[in-house]
Amino acid sequence: MNIIIEMMSYPFLVRAFVVGIIVSICASLLGTSLVLKRYSMIGDGLSHVGFAALAIAYPLGIAPLYVSIPICIFAAFILLQIKESSKIKGDAATALMCSGALAIGVMTISLTTGMNTDVCNYMFGSILAMSVNDMYISLGLGISVLILYVLFYERIFAVTFDENFALATGTNADFYNMIIATLTAITVVLGMRMMGTLLISSLIVFPSLTSMRVCKRFKTTVILSAILSIMCFIIGLVFSYKYSVPTGACIVIMNIIVFIIFYTVEKLRESR
Repeated sequence: MNIIIEMMSYPFLVRAFVVGIIVSICASLLGTSLVLKRYSMIGDGLSHVGFAALAIAYPLGIAPLYVSIPICIFAAFILLQIKESSKIKGDAATALMCSGALAIGVMTISLTTGMNTDVCNYMFGSILAMSVNDMYISLGLGISVLILYVLFYERIFAVTFDENFALATGTNADFYNMIIATLTAITVVLGMRMMGTLLISSLIVFPSLTSMRVCKRFKTTVILSAILSIMCFIIGLVFSYKYSVPTGACIVIMNIIVFIIFYTVEKLRESR
């Protein structure tokens, strides 16, 4: 607690806490639906698309968020629309999107601005470099994601578990897939500043997979994953501050440790 109180005396760390907590909650809530729909790696795909978008935005003098969010929403919708009967499956499409978008981003950077500090921040994450304006934008978008998730919770639940049954009951599955795609894209773009393009998918996948080790109901899984995500973020940020190591990597390592603990608990329960 003394370390946290000390950290709160620095404005940039206060911004890091505010944005990190809101992004962690959003990522963990959506992560449960994405994992169950077998789109765990969608975060990787969208983060690479976001990286390509910001690589194009910088030389044009446009704010990266204004370019990345609509492009990522479109990419997420395309990925979530791919059916099992499609010739290119969801995982293959995600892999194609990852490599293609990263190649476009790297090529654009090489031909324009070069690998500057801002680009590195988005590639590897730098939550400590977040400005006041970034915090307000992230806070507004993050709260919007939470409100929309709560409003459409029942329909998201239905589309997540059985899309065909949801269609049979009159649910507009395409519309709610679009809602999931939109919320996921916004969360990924916001999280890129904190975790970086290379690590953002861990923020979506780990808390949900960890909570599924001990929870059997959707609602309890969502709630526990949100709690674990916040806990891992705070501990990771404190560890990063205390030992001067990368924030994103610390958060991922904390998620790995918690996953191992919960996995061990699951195995012990099964053995009994």
